Amino acid sequence: MQTNFSTDQLADPHMRESEKILRSCVHCGFCTATCPTYLLLGDELDSPRGRIYLIKDMLENDKPASTEVVKHVDRCLSCLSCMTTCPSGVHYMHLVDHARAHIEKTYARGIADRFMRALLASVLPYPKRFRLALAGARFARPLRHILARLPSIGPRMAAMLELAPTHFAPRQTREAAPANATRRVIMLEGCAQPVLAPSINAAARRVLARAGVEVIDAPGEGCCGALVHHMGREEQALNFARRNVDAWIARMERDGVEAIVITASGCGTTIKDYGFMLREDTAYAQKAQRVSAAAKDITEYLCSLDAPAVARQDKIVVAYHSACSMQHGQQIRDEPKRLLRDAGFVVRDVPEGHICCGSAGVYNILQPEIAGKLGARKVANIERMKPAIIATGNIGCITQIGAGTSTPIAHTVELIDWAQGGPLPGALEQSGFLR
Repeated sequence: MQTNFSTDQLADPHMRESEKILRSCVHCGFCTATCPTYLLLGDELDSPRGRIYLIKDMLENDKPASTEVVKHVDRCLSCLSCMTTCPSGVHYMHLVDHARAHIEKTYARGIADRFMRALLASVLPYPKRFRLALAGARFARPLRHILARLPSIGPRMAAMLELAPTHFAPRQTREAAPANATRRVIMLEGCAQPVLAPSINAAARRVLARAGVEVIDAPGEGCCGALVHHMGREEQALNFARRNVDAWIARMERDGVEAIVITASGCGTTIKDYGFMLREDTAYAQKAQRVSAAAKDITEYLCSLDAPAVARQDKIVVAYHSACSMQHGQQIRDEPKRLLRDAGFVVRDVPEGHICCGSAGVYNILQPEIAGKLGARKVANIERMKPAIIATGNIGCITQIGAGTSTPIAHTVELIDWAQGGPLPGALEQSGFLR
């Protein structure tokens, strides 16, 4: 794609990177075939190619974001399916992230939109606040159908209440470090996941302990920044990243940590991008690159271990849903399925597996209509496989898909832990599985 950025514009490293991405696009349109919003809406401007044209015009002409640009960029899930499809290697993720930051700086959203985004950004990344918000949501949940009929903010509030769990997940006790530990890792605790499903990290710790891996804490770490990063809140996201880099580098240097293990693939995609996000920060650039290089999804890390597999013998059929952040963001496809098969499960791929379930961070709250259609489509494709269990590697997908089906859905590592003798995953217990 031909571009006409000025020399002054290209002095800005963010603009320079976006110009390079734009020039790599050859207008082929392959991306339209795998874009969920184009699939649903059929509008060229709701495809990656269409958004690229809008972003190019906005950035190249140094324009503030228009209502049209905001509408179509907001509808993007950042599922990154287009990046898997693109034969030219267009790094759409970095381009749309820049566009969102530009929108945040130059566009005046309506009061309701600003309120909703500020609420999400000030609650979800903070576990204590999030836990309190969920307590309130339990009482407000019966009002969701009334809220859904209200204009503007109503459908978003209703979507948020619909996704809120009806019970609190029990807190997990920490088990002692394995006596035979020969390796050490840090595990991201995160923000939303330890509130919604603390059992996931607990299962991962047990699986790692059996493999002789000690998980050590990193005081000071917190939210990875993905949620606010995808809302264009660039500085807040970078502050989260810097805090985590400080916490993890201190542990890596002191305790011989070989990896930062992540059990939420949405977080993993962002943490693996810290090196890029902080590339212009002279105090953090090199440290961030080290962190990104050390970041591993739990399934990615488990596949690197020479640990004996313990397989169930009952051949339970599992539909594996590969989160977009896993298959497109991190290019991890076979490892989770291999681990599940080694654990004795019969693994089935989901039809249209490359299409997003509609979760996408807070997308299912900010764009509830599109997210609802994608969620229903995903559930229908899963249920065609008639699985006993659904497995996935991202808490957002677990929440989104779980809200639309009675088939129990669990994190991949919870199923591996169960196969190795760990407890029955909570979702299976609640569904009456094997009772």
